[in-house]
Amino acid sequence: MIYIENVFICIAAPLLVAMLCAGKRSRPAFVFLLAGMGGCLLSAYINTFFARLYGADITQATVELAPVIEETMKLLPLLFFLLVFEPARREAQSAILFVAAGFATFENVCYLIENGASQLWFLLMRGFGTGAMHIVCGAIVGYGLLYVWKRPWLKVAGTFGLLCIAMTFHSIFNLLLSVGGAAQTVGLLIPILTVLSGVIITKLLRPKLPE
Repeated sequence: MIYIENVFICIAAPLLVAMLCAGKRSRPAFVFLLAGMGGCLLSAYINTFFARLYGADITQATVELAPVIEETMKLLPLLFFLLVFEPARREAQSAILFVAAGFATFENVCYLIENGASQLWFLLMRGFGTGAMHIVCGAIVGYGLLYVWKRPWLKVAGTFGLLCIAMTFHSIFNLLLSVGGAAQTVGLLIPILTVLSGVIITKLLRPKLPE
């Protein structure tokens, strides 16, 4: 039996040591990576609790519960960062990406331990697909928050709306993966293509965007 908290300790320990040895400018990156991984760990506990509470099967837990819980858990570190530290735009953007990357990394490690590493091509696709999905969902909520946060009348409604969009994207991704076959391949490719499109569009528009 595998205890994911033990896996978390093994991954988090060297990151904590590296964080202590790193300079002050580098430490926030480690903090947000650990926050993302910790959010993934807590999401697993919460998802399991509600799945048992409502008697949900694997598909229901994956498609209905997991997106809501995981996107909410990814949002919390960012909200704390924005409320307490009021960071600059670039610092907030980095935090968004590191939290999402930490979350995806720990999720992939747990999947690898549970299912083995025999299918290298599928693991490669899943690694990039899951990572891209969490990056996309994090960017939807995080970058959107940087816009609505400057408008007090839009904070609550805007945050809720962005969270719902991320949950929907996440739910579609999980649903396609649970179907298998060609739908699974499409589901893995959608977030990857979304990230690539976002990077290209950002580079094209960067000279026109205000700092």
